[in-house]
Amino acid sequence: MNSYYFTEEHEMFRESLRSFLEKEVIPNIDKWEEDQRIPRSIWEKMGEMGFLGLGYPAKYGGMDLDFFYDVVFCEETSKVFSGGFTITQLVVQYMSGPYLLKYGSEQLKQKYLPGIISGKLISSIGISEPGAGSDVANIQTTAKKQGDHYIVNGSKTFITNAVYGDFIVTVVKTDPNAGAAGFSLLVIDVNTPGVTTTKLKKLGWHASDTAEIAFENVKVPAENLLGEEGKGFYYLMGGLQLERLAGAISAYAACESALKYALQYMSEREAFNRPINKFQVLRHRVAQLASEIEATKQFVLYCSRLNNDKKYAVKECSMAKLLATELSDKVMYQCLQFFGGYGFMEEYKMARMFRDSRVGTIGGGTSEIMRDIIAKMVIDEVAYDDAAEKNKQATNTDGVIDFDKILGAVQKNAEKKKAIGNTLKFDFGDQFIYLDGKQDKNVVTAENKDAECTVLIQLADFAALMKGELNPMTAMMSGKIEIKGDMAVAMKLQAVFG
Repeated sequence: MNSYYFTEEHEMFRESLRSFLEKEVIPNIDKWEEDQRIPRSIWEKMGEMGFLGLGYPAKYGGMDLDFFYDVVFCEETSKVFSGGFTITQLVVQYMSGPYLLKYGSEQLKQKYLPGIISGKLISSIGISEPGAGSDVANIQTTAKKQGDHYIVNGSKTFITNAVYGDFIVTVVKTDPNAGAAGFSLLVIDVNTPGVTTTKLKKLGWHASDTAEIAFENVKVPAENLLGEEGKGFYYLMGGLQLERLAGAISAYAACESALKYALQYMSEREAFNRPINKFQVLRHRVAQLASEIEATKQFVLYCSRLNNDKKYAVKECSMAKLLATELSDKVMYQCLQFFGGYGFMEEYKMARMFRDSRVGTIGGGTSEIMRDIIAKMVIDEVAYDDAAEKNKQATNTDGVIDFDKILGAVQKNAEKKKAIGNTLKFDFGDQFIYLDGKQDKNVVTAENKDAECTVLIQLADFAALMKGELNPMTAMMSGKIEIKGDMAVAMKLQAVFG
């Protein structure tokens, strides 16, 4: 069934990677789990073999390969019976490195990307805080610009690779009063004065390091800013899809590995004078698990194809992450049951796999958040658009704001939302957008007609509003929007553009 997605070249790469893992990694996993640390040398060996940076540009040492090589990488590294080993490079290659590649200056790319591709540098992504996990908008870590530096204060927690790693792609607040438009991404070296990392004790993933980080007046060069100041939240929203997809791939691959391991045990373990794989109740349970794993796998592979084709698939990736990680918990639970008392013993890999699986429904957005995202898209018809793509749609090739494209985008967006029950006009001085929400749906035209509420705004600010770079409430408070007429109607702007 997988030949639809994987070519002969993909499978040759799989065999090479699998052979390496069987020789260099699996025999050492137990020791690394006990030491709670993976030696740097293994990542450098993987870099030398060309197993890292698969989709990264050749100019930085990458391979410029399609995403299904990354799928193979995620699958095979998830079958070594150590979630701690797996997550270390998943964080580097798919959860932190991509922000450098997409938004970093050439100077930053040259400084960091060759290192993570060679295995000589380990990166992490600093999002979660003691009071802000899935609620990214509640992040409190601040970065105040002072000359050619930012001064960072705050804390992060549950940050993988932060103890033994080299740098953190960190989410900070550069403008506490700008809402979602006040977040930025900074690259912070772990050894910078004022950065303190404290290793956390965990239920699983023992081979990897997870830390609480404190930033106390940390001086970070302004050149370490990724992209533009104030756009960090939107960069994150785009990057999380890849993170969730990598987690989904890892989850179904671990399920396959656990079931294979359990089947081997079941063929050898006897009860009542026959192997336990001959008992119908267990055979049917295996059949059910195998079916659910394969079905989930094929959906995640479809999502991988969307990613390979550069589709911004928020709904699909959220579904993939939800289904695969929830299934992983189920599979690990039932496979452990096949082992009976031995499954409860640390000397059997099943106990570790059971522990390691549990964080899958939490990291990268909890199952509850995944369900909320999916519900908004399925029930409320909310559309999550790629910020970069929206920017292309709102401007022409010269970067000049295109009114006709903006009008078309407003029409498309407003039609998806529930009729507001009022009339609303945007006055750009010499051009207008009129929204009639008194019918069964919102109708948008370029007419200059009387409305219950008129919003006076510059076309450039309106374009920023459309792209999500400007929050309606922030715009009103800062004077970028002037309201004439019924203020209650103006308050519905969030419903139209949220």
